[in-house]
Amino acid sequence: MGIKLTVKSGRSETVPMQNVGYSPSELGPEILSQVEASGVGSFWATDEHGNLVYLSPGALASLGGSAGKLLGAPIATIFVDAEDDEEQTNIRPLSFSVVSKSKIENQIVQVQAPSEVDSGRQNPRWWRISGTPFFDQDGIFRGYRGNCVDITLEYRHQQDVNRQSQFDELTGLANRRRLNGRLKTILSAYQAAGRSCALMMLDLDRFKQVNDTMGHPAGDELLKQVGDRLKSLVKDRGEVGRLGGDEFQIILPDFDDRGELGNLASRIIQLLSQPYSINGRRAMIGTSIGIAIAPYDGLETTDLNRAVDLALYAAKESGRGTYRFYTAQLREEAARGADVQDQLRDALEKGEFKLNYQPLVNPHDGNVKCFEALMRWDRPGADNISPAVFIPIAEQSDLIVKLGDWALHQACMDATKWPDRIRLAVNVSAKQFMTADFCKAVDSALRKSGLNPSRLELEITESVFVGEVDSVDTTFAKLKKMGVRLALDDFGTGYSSLGYLKRAPFDKIKIDQSFVRGCTESGDTNPAIISAIVAIAGALGMETVAEGVEAMDELELVSERGADLVQGFIYSKPIPQEDLIERFDKGLHSFTPDGPPRYRSDRYTSYRKVGLIHEDHYYDIMLRNISKSGARIEGLADVPVGTKVVLDLGGGQLAVAKVAHSTPTSQGVEFEVPLVNDGTNGLVTSRRVSPYALAEAGMPLAALGPGSYPMSQVEDGEKLPPKFVQLELGSRAA
Repeated sequence: MGIKLTVKSGRSETVPMQNVGYSPSELGPEILSQVEASGVGSFWATDEHGNLVYLSPGALASLGGSAGKLLGAPIATIFVDAEDDEEQTNIRPLSFSVVSKSKIENQIVQVQAPSEVDSGRQNPRWWRISGTPFFDQDGIFRGYRGNCVDITLEYRHQQDVNRQSQFDELTGLANRRRLNGRLKTILSAYQAAGRSCALMMLDLDRFKQVNDTMGHPAGDELLKQVGDRLKSLVKDRGEVGRLGGDEFQIILPDFDDRGELGNLASRIIQLLSQPYSINGRRAMIGTSIGIAIAPYDGLETTDLNRAVDLALYAAKESGRGTYRFYTAQLREEAARGADVQDQLRDALEKGEFKLNYQPLVNPHDGNVKCFEALMRWDRPGADNISPAVFIPIAEQSDLIVKLGDWALHQACMDATKWPDRIRLAVNVSAKQFMTADFCKAVDSALRKSGLNPSRLELEITESVFVGEVDSVDTTFAKLKKMGVRLALDDFGTGYSSLGYLKRAPFDKIKIDQSFVRGCTESGDTNPAIISAIVAIAGALGMETVAEGVEAMDELELVSERGADLVQGFIYSKPIPQEDLIERFDKGLHSFTPDGPPRYRSDRYTSYRKVGLIHEDHYYDIMLRNISKSGARIEGLADVPVGTKVVLDLGGGQLAVAKVAHSTPTSQGVEFEVPLVNDGTNGLVTSRRVSPYALAEAGMPLAALGPGSYPMSQVEDGEKLPPKFVQLELGSRAA
């Protein structure tokens, strides 16, 4: 016995009823046909095993095929949950409902038409289905009885609408709405699974200049090219999106190694800094990147977005064209930055700034050829603030222009008291250089001081090349007409290209210290880069300066490679004007190199309290200095060489180390895994203790804060007595 089904083609097909679980009279075929004809919906049924055993004529008609291709197959393989459907984000998967024999209500599924399956074509249909589990009089489950409505046209239209609301119309990248939704979903799922997710935020440097000088259509084309470059680099490792304007975001699931993230950020900066061709014209921009990682820096979408915002702001404050990882200290620095900006205005009016001068020396005879003016802020009755702090803050406003004008005038006045053969080098910020009155300011400083223009060198960073280059060429031409010299500072780290270097009228190229540091280490490629820069400069008739030389082996290498001048602590730290005059009065016009015989990894003076874990005891120690490979600590007595310890650097950063040398009160330790650059020459561990691990050990689940996370606080059991004597920490920490 069976049911005779008739489809629109006129062909009839009989479906066996022995597996359906109820008689034709129970189905009420005439009533069902009438209901179906009214357009309310069609009908389906399964057996007790979840296999499809019935489709009404209307259902078959919507698929354009025969029941034989579908009947007998598991319902979960025929009806597939629709992907990325916003209406169903909180609905359980169909397979779960079937297994649990629960009710199915208005669930959207994808159904593949049998004829399309046979031909290999893909023309899926979407149905909205409902179903009720059917039990016989003995309470035995006999299958599902349900109805369905073909919503293919409606669903496809909704997909188009959703796409428009989820993707950026200009670049085709994910928009803010989609990014926030994706991040929220990922963080929720990953918190349950104990997984990590990194978030990068990018801000284009000098994009506004391109927009203003080349027009908004050119700006739009530039944004498209930026999006294409980002997608080509990130590939399937994450999702790239545009938040709006010139801000982009990248979601990177399962990334938490800060070494890998730093490398990726560096490649992005390099790629986006390459020239762009727009309607036959060339434009150059750069980018700054902030990086935050869940769960370390935030557990929720709002927290992680706030963290990556602060990291991006810190990267831009550091001089742009760099990246910065989020740390809890950035919140404090952001608040302090606002205070420093207010103090800067008063300090300029009160005359709290002064200039020191660092020599540029001929390495072959030790004679000084030039002094670079470096700004210092001496605050009466308060600690001095480093230029690394106040210069980036000043660059966020017009204060950098006022500071730059003051430094230019003061340096020219100071240089008139030096021997005539010694030149003066003054740094010029990109913002100062691009002002309409910059050339007038240079002319004013020369006239008021009486300094010969040929003695003045203006050090320009590569960031001035970002954007439309015509105005840069015009300014260069005016400066050369005055007779001043031009130097390209920090060459090789920013946006310039060899093509532009050929056109620009530079007299000197300064090889950035990043190429000098570590150039004597085995396998380092920097010596080849130094040689190439020297060769290019020589071919173009330009002088070269090697910056940041501190060790004798570095001095020997850059001299052999042909650098004309050397600048760095190997000869002298910056010198106050009064000390310079005293030297000149004594006839001292040369400097003798003095430094360690060999380069070693940069060690940063720290003097901050950290923790040290040995066995199951936690000690307070003082971190005197730190490098990628090791650190000098004090605070413990007589620690044997070879002792394995763990330094708790705060914020979940645990560095496994071994004592390499020891005195009665201090130790030098070597890290098992080198630290990595945080983007601004700071040092951090590649990985951190996961908040999930801390939660498992008994601590509340929370993003890592600024404090220490001693593992001894979360370990159970009786502790052994400490092996080492804790000393009173020195007063220098204060």
